[in-house]
Amino acid sequence: MEAENLPVTDLPKNLNNFVVARVNGEIVGVAGLEVYGGYGLLRSVAVKSSHRGWGIAGKLIDDIVSLGSLKRLSALYLLTETAPDYFKNKGFTQIGREQVPAKVKGSSQFSHVCPLSAIVMKKIIS
Repeated sequence: MEAENLPVTDLPKNLNNFVVARVNGEIVGVAGLEVYGGYGLLRSVAVKSSHRGWGIAGKLIDDIVSLGSLKRLSALYLLTETAPDYFKNKGFTQIGREQVPAKVKGSSQFSHVCPLSAIVMKKIIS
């Protein structure tokens, strides 16, 4: 994730809600879910540059959406500086920061890791 310029210093010690993609035993992609009450924060979606275009990110996102559904979350939120069009194609819609639930706004991603210029997106999952 560091190679893809994603923040890692605030990752939880327990990565139970993270999924990885492997090709021939090598980790080539990752995505994570942070849970805040009835909401989820999608974070750290990254695919090794040599494996982009293989549909790996889409599968990782589908896995996180499924995990959120199993956890009975009502919506997923994310912050992005580089891929709003990609996430729009995955069913996320751009929203204003004021529309984000307070519990999610309290996450490290919203409070100090991502800049205010990052685009906020939401996907209803239940």
